[in-house]
Amino acid sequence: MKGNIAYLGLLLAFALILSYIEALIPFQFGIPGIKLGLTNLAVILCIYLIGYREALLLTLSKAVICGFLFGNLTMIFYSLSGAFFSCIIMVVMAKSGKFHLPVISAAGGVMHNIGQIAVAYLTVKTYGILYYIPMLILSGLVTGILIGIAATLVMPYIKKVIVKREGNL
Repeated sequence: MKGNIAYLGLLLAFALILSYIEALIPFQFGIPGIKLGLTNLAVILCIYLIGYREALLLTLSKAVICGFLFGNLTMIFYSLSGAFFSCIIMVVMAKSGKFHLPVISAAGGVMHNIGQIAVAYLTVKTYGILYYIPMLILSGLVTGILIGIAATLVMPYIKKVIVKREGNL
């Protein structure tokens, strides 16, 4: 694919917009840390359209930039840990070629929550935080599947646009 840097920039902008939209949506279940994970859509698209290394770069960039734009330094550490674990598992699963996109996305959602709970446990050093794990796993599965379905639906259209665009260069 030609113009990887341009596409990566577009996906980063897309991720930042999704993060802003997610911050505007009142999504509260009474359990800290549960989010829709909309920015995962940009990461999944990056994995399949550009490449694995670029997806990791996108993941780390969006975590830091979103942290500065919409949060604080603590949020950046939580986001980085979750995003890193999420991206790694999604890349490994995508490379294997054995999993459908919604399954890969669900695993990414679960690993994002596991990464964040690990940082929370290391921060507060109390076992009580581990009681959140079942709900965070469930929410990661549900939101991950939904994001994976969305990615499955939009991927063919984005590929068509990219192929048409590159054919005109």
